[in-house]
Amino acid sequence: MTTSFASLPLSPSFLKNLETLGYHEMTDIQAQSLPPVLEGRDLIAQAKTGSGKTAAFGIGLLQKLNPAWFATQALVLCPTRELADQVANELRRLARSVGNVKVLVLTGGAPMRPQIASLEHGAHVVVGTPGRIRDHISRQTINLSTVQTLVLDEADRMTDMGFYDEIAGIVSACPKRRQTLLFSATYPDDIRQATEAFLYEPVEITVEAKHDNSKIEQRFYEIGFDERDAAVGRLLKHYQPESAIVFCNTKVHCRELLEELRGQGFSALALYGELEQRERDEILVLFANRSCSILIATDVAARGLDISNLAAVINADVSKDTEVHIHRIGRTGRGGEKGLSLTLCAPNEKKWVKLIEEYQQAPAEWHDLKALDDDEYAQGDAAPMMTLCILGGKKDKLRPGDVLGALTGDAKLLKEQVGKINVTEFQTYVAIDRRIAYEAFDRLNAASGLGADFGSFKGRNFKMRFIEV
Repeated sequence: MTTSFASLPLSPSFLKNLETLGYHEMTDIQAQSLPPVLEGRDLIAQAKTGSGKTAAFGIGLLQKLNPAWFATQALVLCPTRELADQVANELRRLARSVGNVKVLVLTGGAPMRPQIASLEHGAHVVVGTPGRIRDHISRQTINLSTVQTLVLDEADRMTDMGFYDEIAGIVSACPKRRQTLLFSATYPDDIRQATEAFLYEPVEITVEAKHDNSKIEQRFYEIGFDERDAAVGRLLKHYQPESAIVFCNTKVHCRELLEELRGQGFSALALYGELEQRERDEILVLFANRSCSILIATDVAARGLDISNLAAVINADVSKDTEVHIHRIGRTGRGGEKGLSLTLCAPNEKKWVKLIEEYQQAPAEWHDLKALDDDEYAQGDAAPMMTLCILGGKKDKLRPGDVLGALTGDAKLLKEQVGKINVTEFQTYVAIDRRIAYEAFDRLNAASGLGADFGSFKGRNFKMRFIEV
């Protein structure tokens, strides 16, 4: 099977853009799915997160888009807001060679009115969560009668999260003559039956969810029942990953482990169901901008996160589902980097490790926790950055350049001392080198002339505070 994008019926400008974006060779999922997708066939593709599936459906839907026709020609449904944002950003990058393509994100947790205004101006591609798209259908603020391509991304998770009725309603609002592309990490019989009516003679593709051992080193440690949380701290002190996700099977365990790791001096945050969208968004910003080195999460909460360059994954609990284990460890060792996966296993979890061994057709590599050369009473390190939260955002016409200007001007910082800048609707988050963060804050304060907690950005004063982790 050829893996060159040049073998596909794509325009020279599209191919040139793919080359610029670093798409040199097709991944397995792209090589198997793009030919039938470009022929207009319906598709069921079973593939893990990080396999390149966004480009697999993105190239297909963009190829038949007409930029001159301002109507919703493609709809992508995703289980979470984070995944929807991630997919939309990737589609915008892929669309650079197509013309002026508008990609609109419609998800819950964001105000309705700006979304309705954006829909009135028209969008070529809509990426959204089922609940919010259904809301727009019921308000008659979205017209799906022009959809040519419908994508169900991570269909298994959307069904697990109870979105089946919403999806069925959305599918019925789309034209019968359309292309439907379904992507799912797993495709059990119940989902197969539930989605059968959505597809017409689909091509089925399965890309094995295994990881190349040369890219991800997997180590298993046997522990006693009451040693688990202390053992996580021990692994972190020994391996000292720049960033790590620690997976727990329950939100109760997430909270307990958070307390333990913070007690040991680590910059850690926990992500689990029932958090408000605002808290969830803030946690992800802090983890991505390196103000927090360790994210403790349940599988449901971590679904759809695309954290690049993750140094390590630690399984504080062994997953009872082998494919979930594969998803977890697949978050490290991406984009040519080496990855590390560390799994703690109590005696009652050995049966789950046996299933992992069978699935991967390779024995687990066991190591002795006591052999780690570290001081178990040492304190963990704080994260390298701190996040300054400015109470002004897109609504106040603040841009990243305005914030960087004030930090390199009034606060006298070097560009290298400023990390990621995230401007949201009402707030702006900026990562600053922890070693000089408080000095920078005081200088911004002094420049505003307003005393405590104000900084001057773009000639206007905004309240600001540090988010402590």
